[in-house]
Formats: sequence, structure tokens, C-alpha cells
Amino acid sequence: MSSVGEQVLLDVRGLRMFFPIQRGLLRRTVGYVRAVDDVNFFIRKGEMLSLVGESGCGKTTTARCIMRAYQPSAGQILFRSKSGEIVDIACLPKPKLRPLRPQIQMIFQDPISSLNPRMTVLDIIAEGLTVNGMKNRQERVDRVAEA
Repeated sequence: MSSVGEQVLLDVRGLRMFFPIQRGLLRRTVGYVRAVDDVNFFIRKGEMLSLVGESGCGKTTTARCIMRAYQPSAGQILFRSKSGEIVDIACLPKPKLRPLRPQIQMIFQDPISSLNPRMTVLDIIAEGLTVNGMKNRQERVDRVAEA
């Protein structure tokens, strides 16, 4: 994993996601849409990362590759699990992804449709912990403050 200092939790290297353009009755591939091409970044413990850009620039596709909703065309997605093991999510078989899923989440920041104005920022961030079984409110508050 990259960098010195704080522990790196996620290291994305050379991520690519190309979607085939298919034409004709037999759905022959005639080209590719380069939705994500050579994305690189890392996130250390305690850091947050926002992907910001114009509509259609690959933000959601990048997140979906990291979540493995899409199988990336190329690249590495190195993730440090709670146990400390470093795994390459990009090539991990689907059954082995299951235990990691509660540890990896994306938050969409469309303020009109995604964020509830009646919830505090803490509650919005902690919502993923609640969904994944952390019932004790103080534990959730501590966990959010720790991040």
C-alpha cells in the first residue's frame, strides 16, 4: 500500500472501466466507452475523499468499481480490512467479497434527494452503522468521531 505515515485503508491504482459498444443482431463489439481511465488515489485512516466533477465524468462508475457493483476492466483496488489483511477487491471472487461489504460504503451527496434535512450530519454518517447492526447510539457516535 502507498505512502508513509498514517495507515492506508484504500489504495486505488490504475483503475479502468471500459464499457463495450455493441451493434447489430449478434451484438458485435465495435468499440468501447472509457468511463474511467487510469484513476489513482489512496485514503488513510481518518480521511475522507469526495469525488467531484461534471455529470458523466466517471464519479459513480469509480465508486461502483470500488464497491464491485462493476467488475473493473483493469487496475488494483487494495483494501485493508478490519483484521488488517490487505486484499485486492478488483480480482476477489464474489463469495469472498461478502464479509467485506459492511466495511465499504459510498454516500451520495445529492442534497435534494439523498440528504435528509431533518437529520444531523452525525446521524447521516452513522446511518450506515445502524443499517449494519450497530444498535448502541454512543458506539455509533464514538465510531463517527473516530473516523
